[in-house]
Amino acid sequence: MLFIEYPKCSTCKKARKWLDEHGIEYTDRHIKDENPTYEELKQWQNESGLPLKKFFNTSGMLYREMQLKDKLPEMSQDEMLRLLATDGMLVKRPIIVDGSTVLTGFKESEWEEKLLNNG
Repeated sequence: MLFIEYPKCSTCKKARKWLDEHGIEYTDRHIKDENPTYEELKQWQNESGLPLKKFFNTSGMLYREMQLKDKLPEMSQDEMLRLLATDGMLVKRPIIVDGSTVLTGFKESEWEEKLLNNG
């Protein structure tokens, strides 16, 4: 299982604590040091079934600075993927990738359902 996080992010810290408390093993990846690639993002989006907008960190400063709220509706899927692949700070975190399970953000109930009940 891959756990992609930004260590200073409070939501990521909560998610890491939750994984540790449930004895779930994972490989940690720092999103700023090793940004998800175009190919990874495309694969994760396909596997998750989520709209690509769910992969954007809509509460991030960079998202606001770039005024992406107004620009995303005009962008193609390909343009969005290319943009996400440019900077890890644009990507919603944490991300869990476990086989075909892909989760963005940390919602405890969703993580329990997908990571504990399927195991």
